[in-house]
Amino acid sequence: QVQLVESGGGLVQAGGSLRLSCAASGSIFSIEFMGWYRQAPGKPRELVAMLTSDGSTNYANSVKGRFTISGDSAKNTVYLQMNSLKPEDTSVYFCYADWMVGRLWGQGTQVTVSS
Repeated sequence: QVQLVESGGGLVQAGGSLRLSCAASGSIFSIEFMGWYRQAPGKPRELVAMLTSDGSTNYANSVKGRFTISGDSAKNTVYLQMNSLKPEDTSVYFCYADWMVGRLWGQGTQVTVSS
């Protein structure tokens, strides 16, 4: 069974940091992109950061300079280092992977930033 397993969410004060991890397991290969979306209550899901297979990155304007995406291709794992967190970063964060079959989603992990 192919799946993405996320970890690292939680509660943090404004200005703090969290690191999210997302590991792909099962017979998954030829991953082109991995990244993170987030969705706050009553709002559409938005792209936070993405990482391509050649190492290129892309970030939402709202997180540039604060969040860093990185990956370990040997482990099919992607990370999201989140620094200088703000209350408006509070969301459920979803990992995704685009591979030869299509898009795979993680189950989501809650990030809550208190003011």
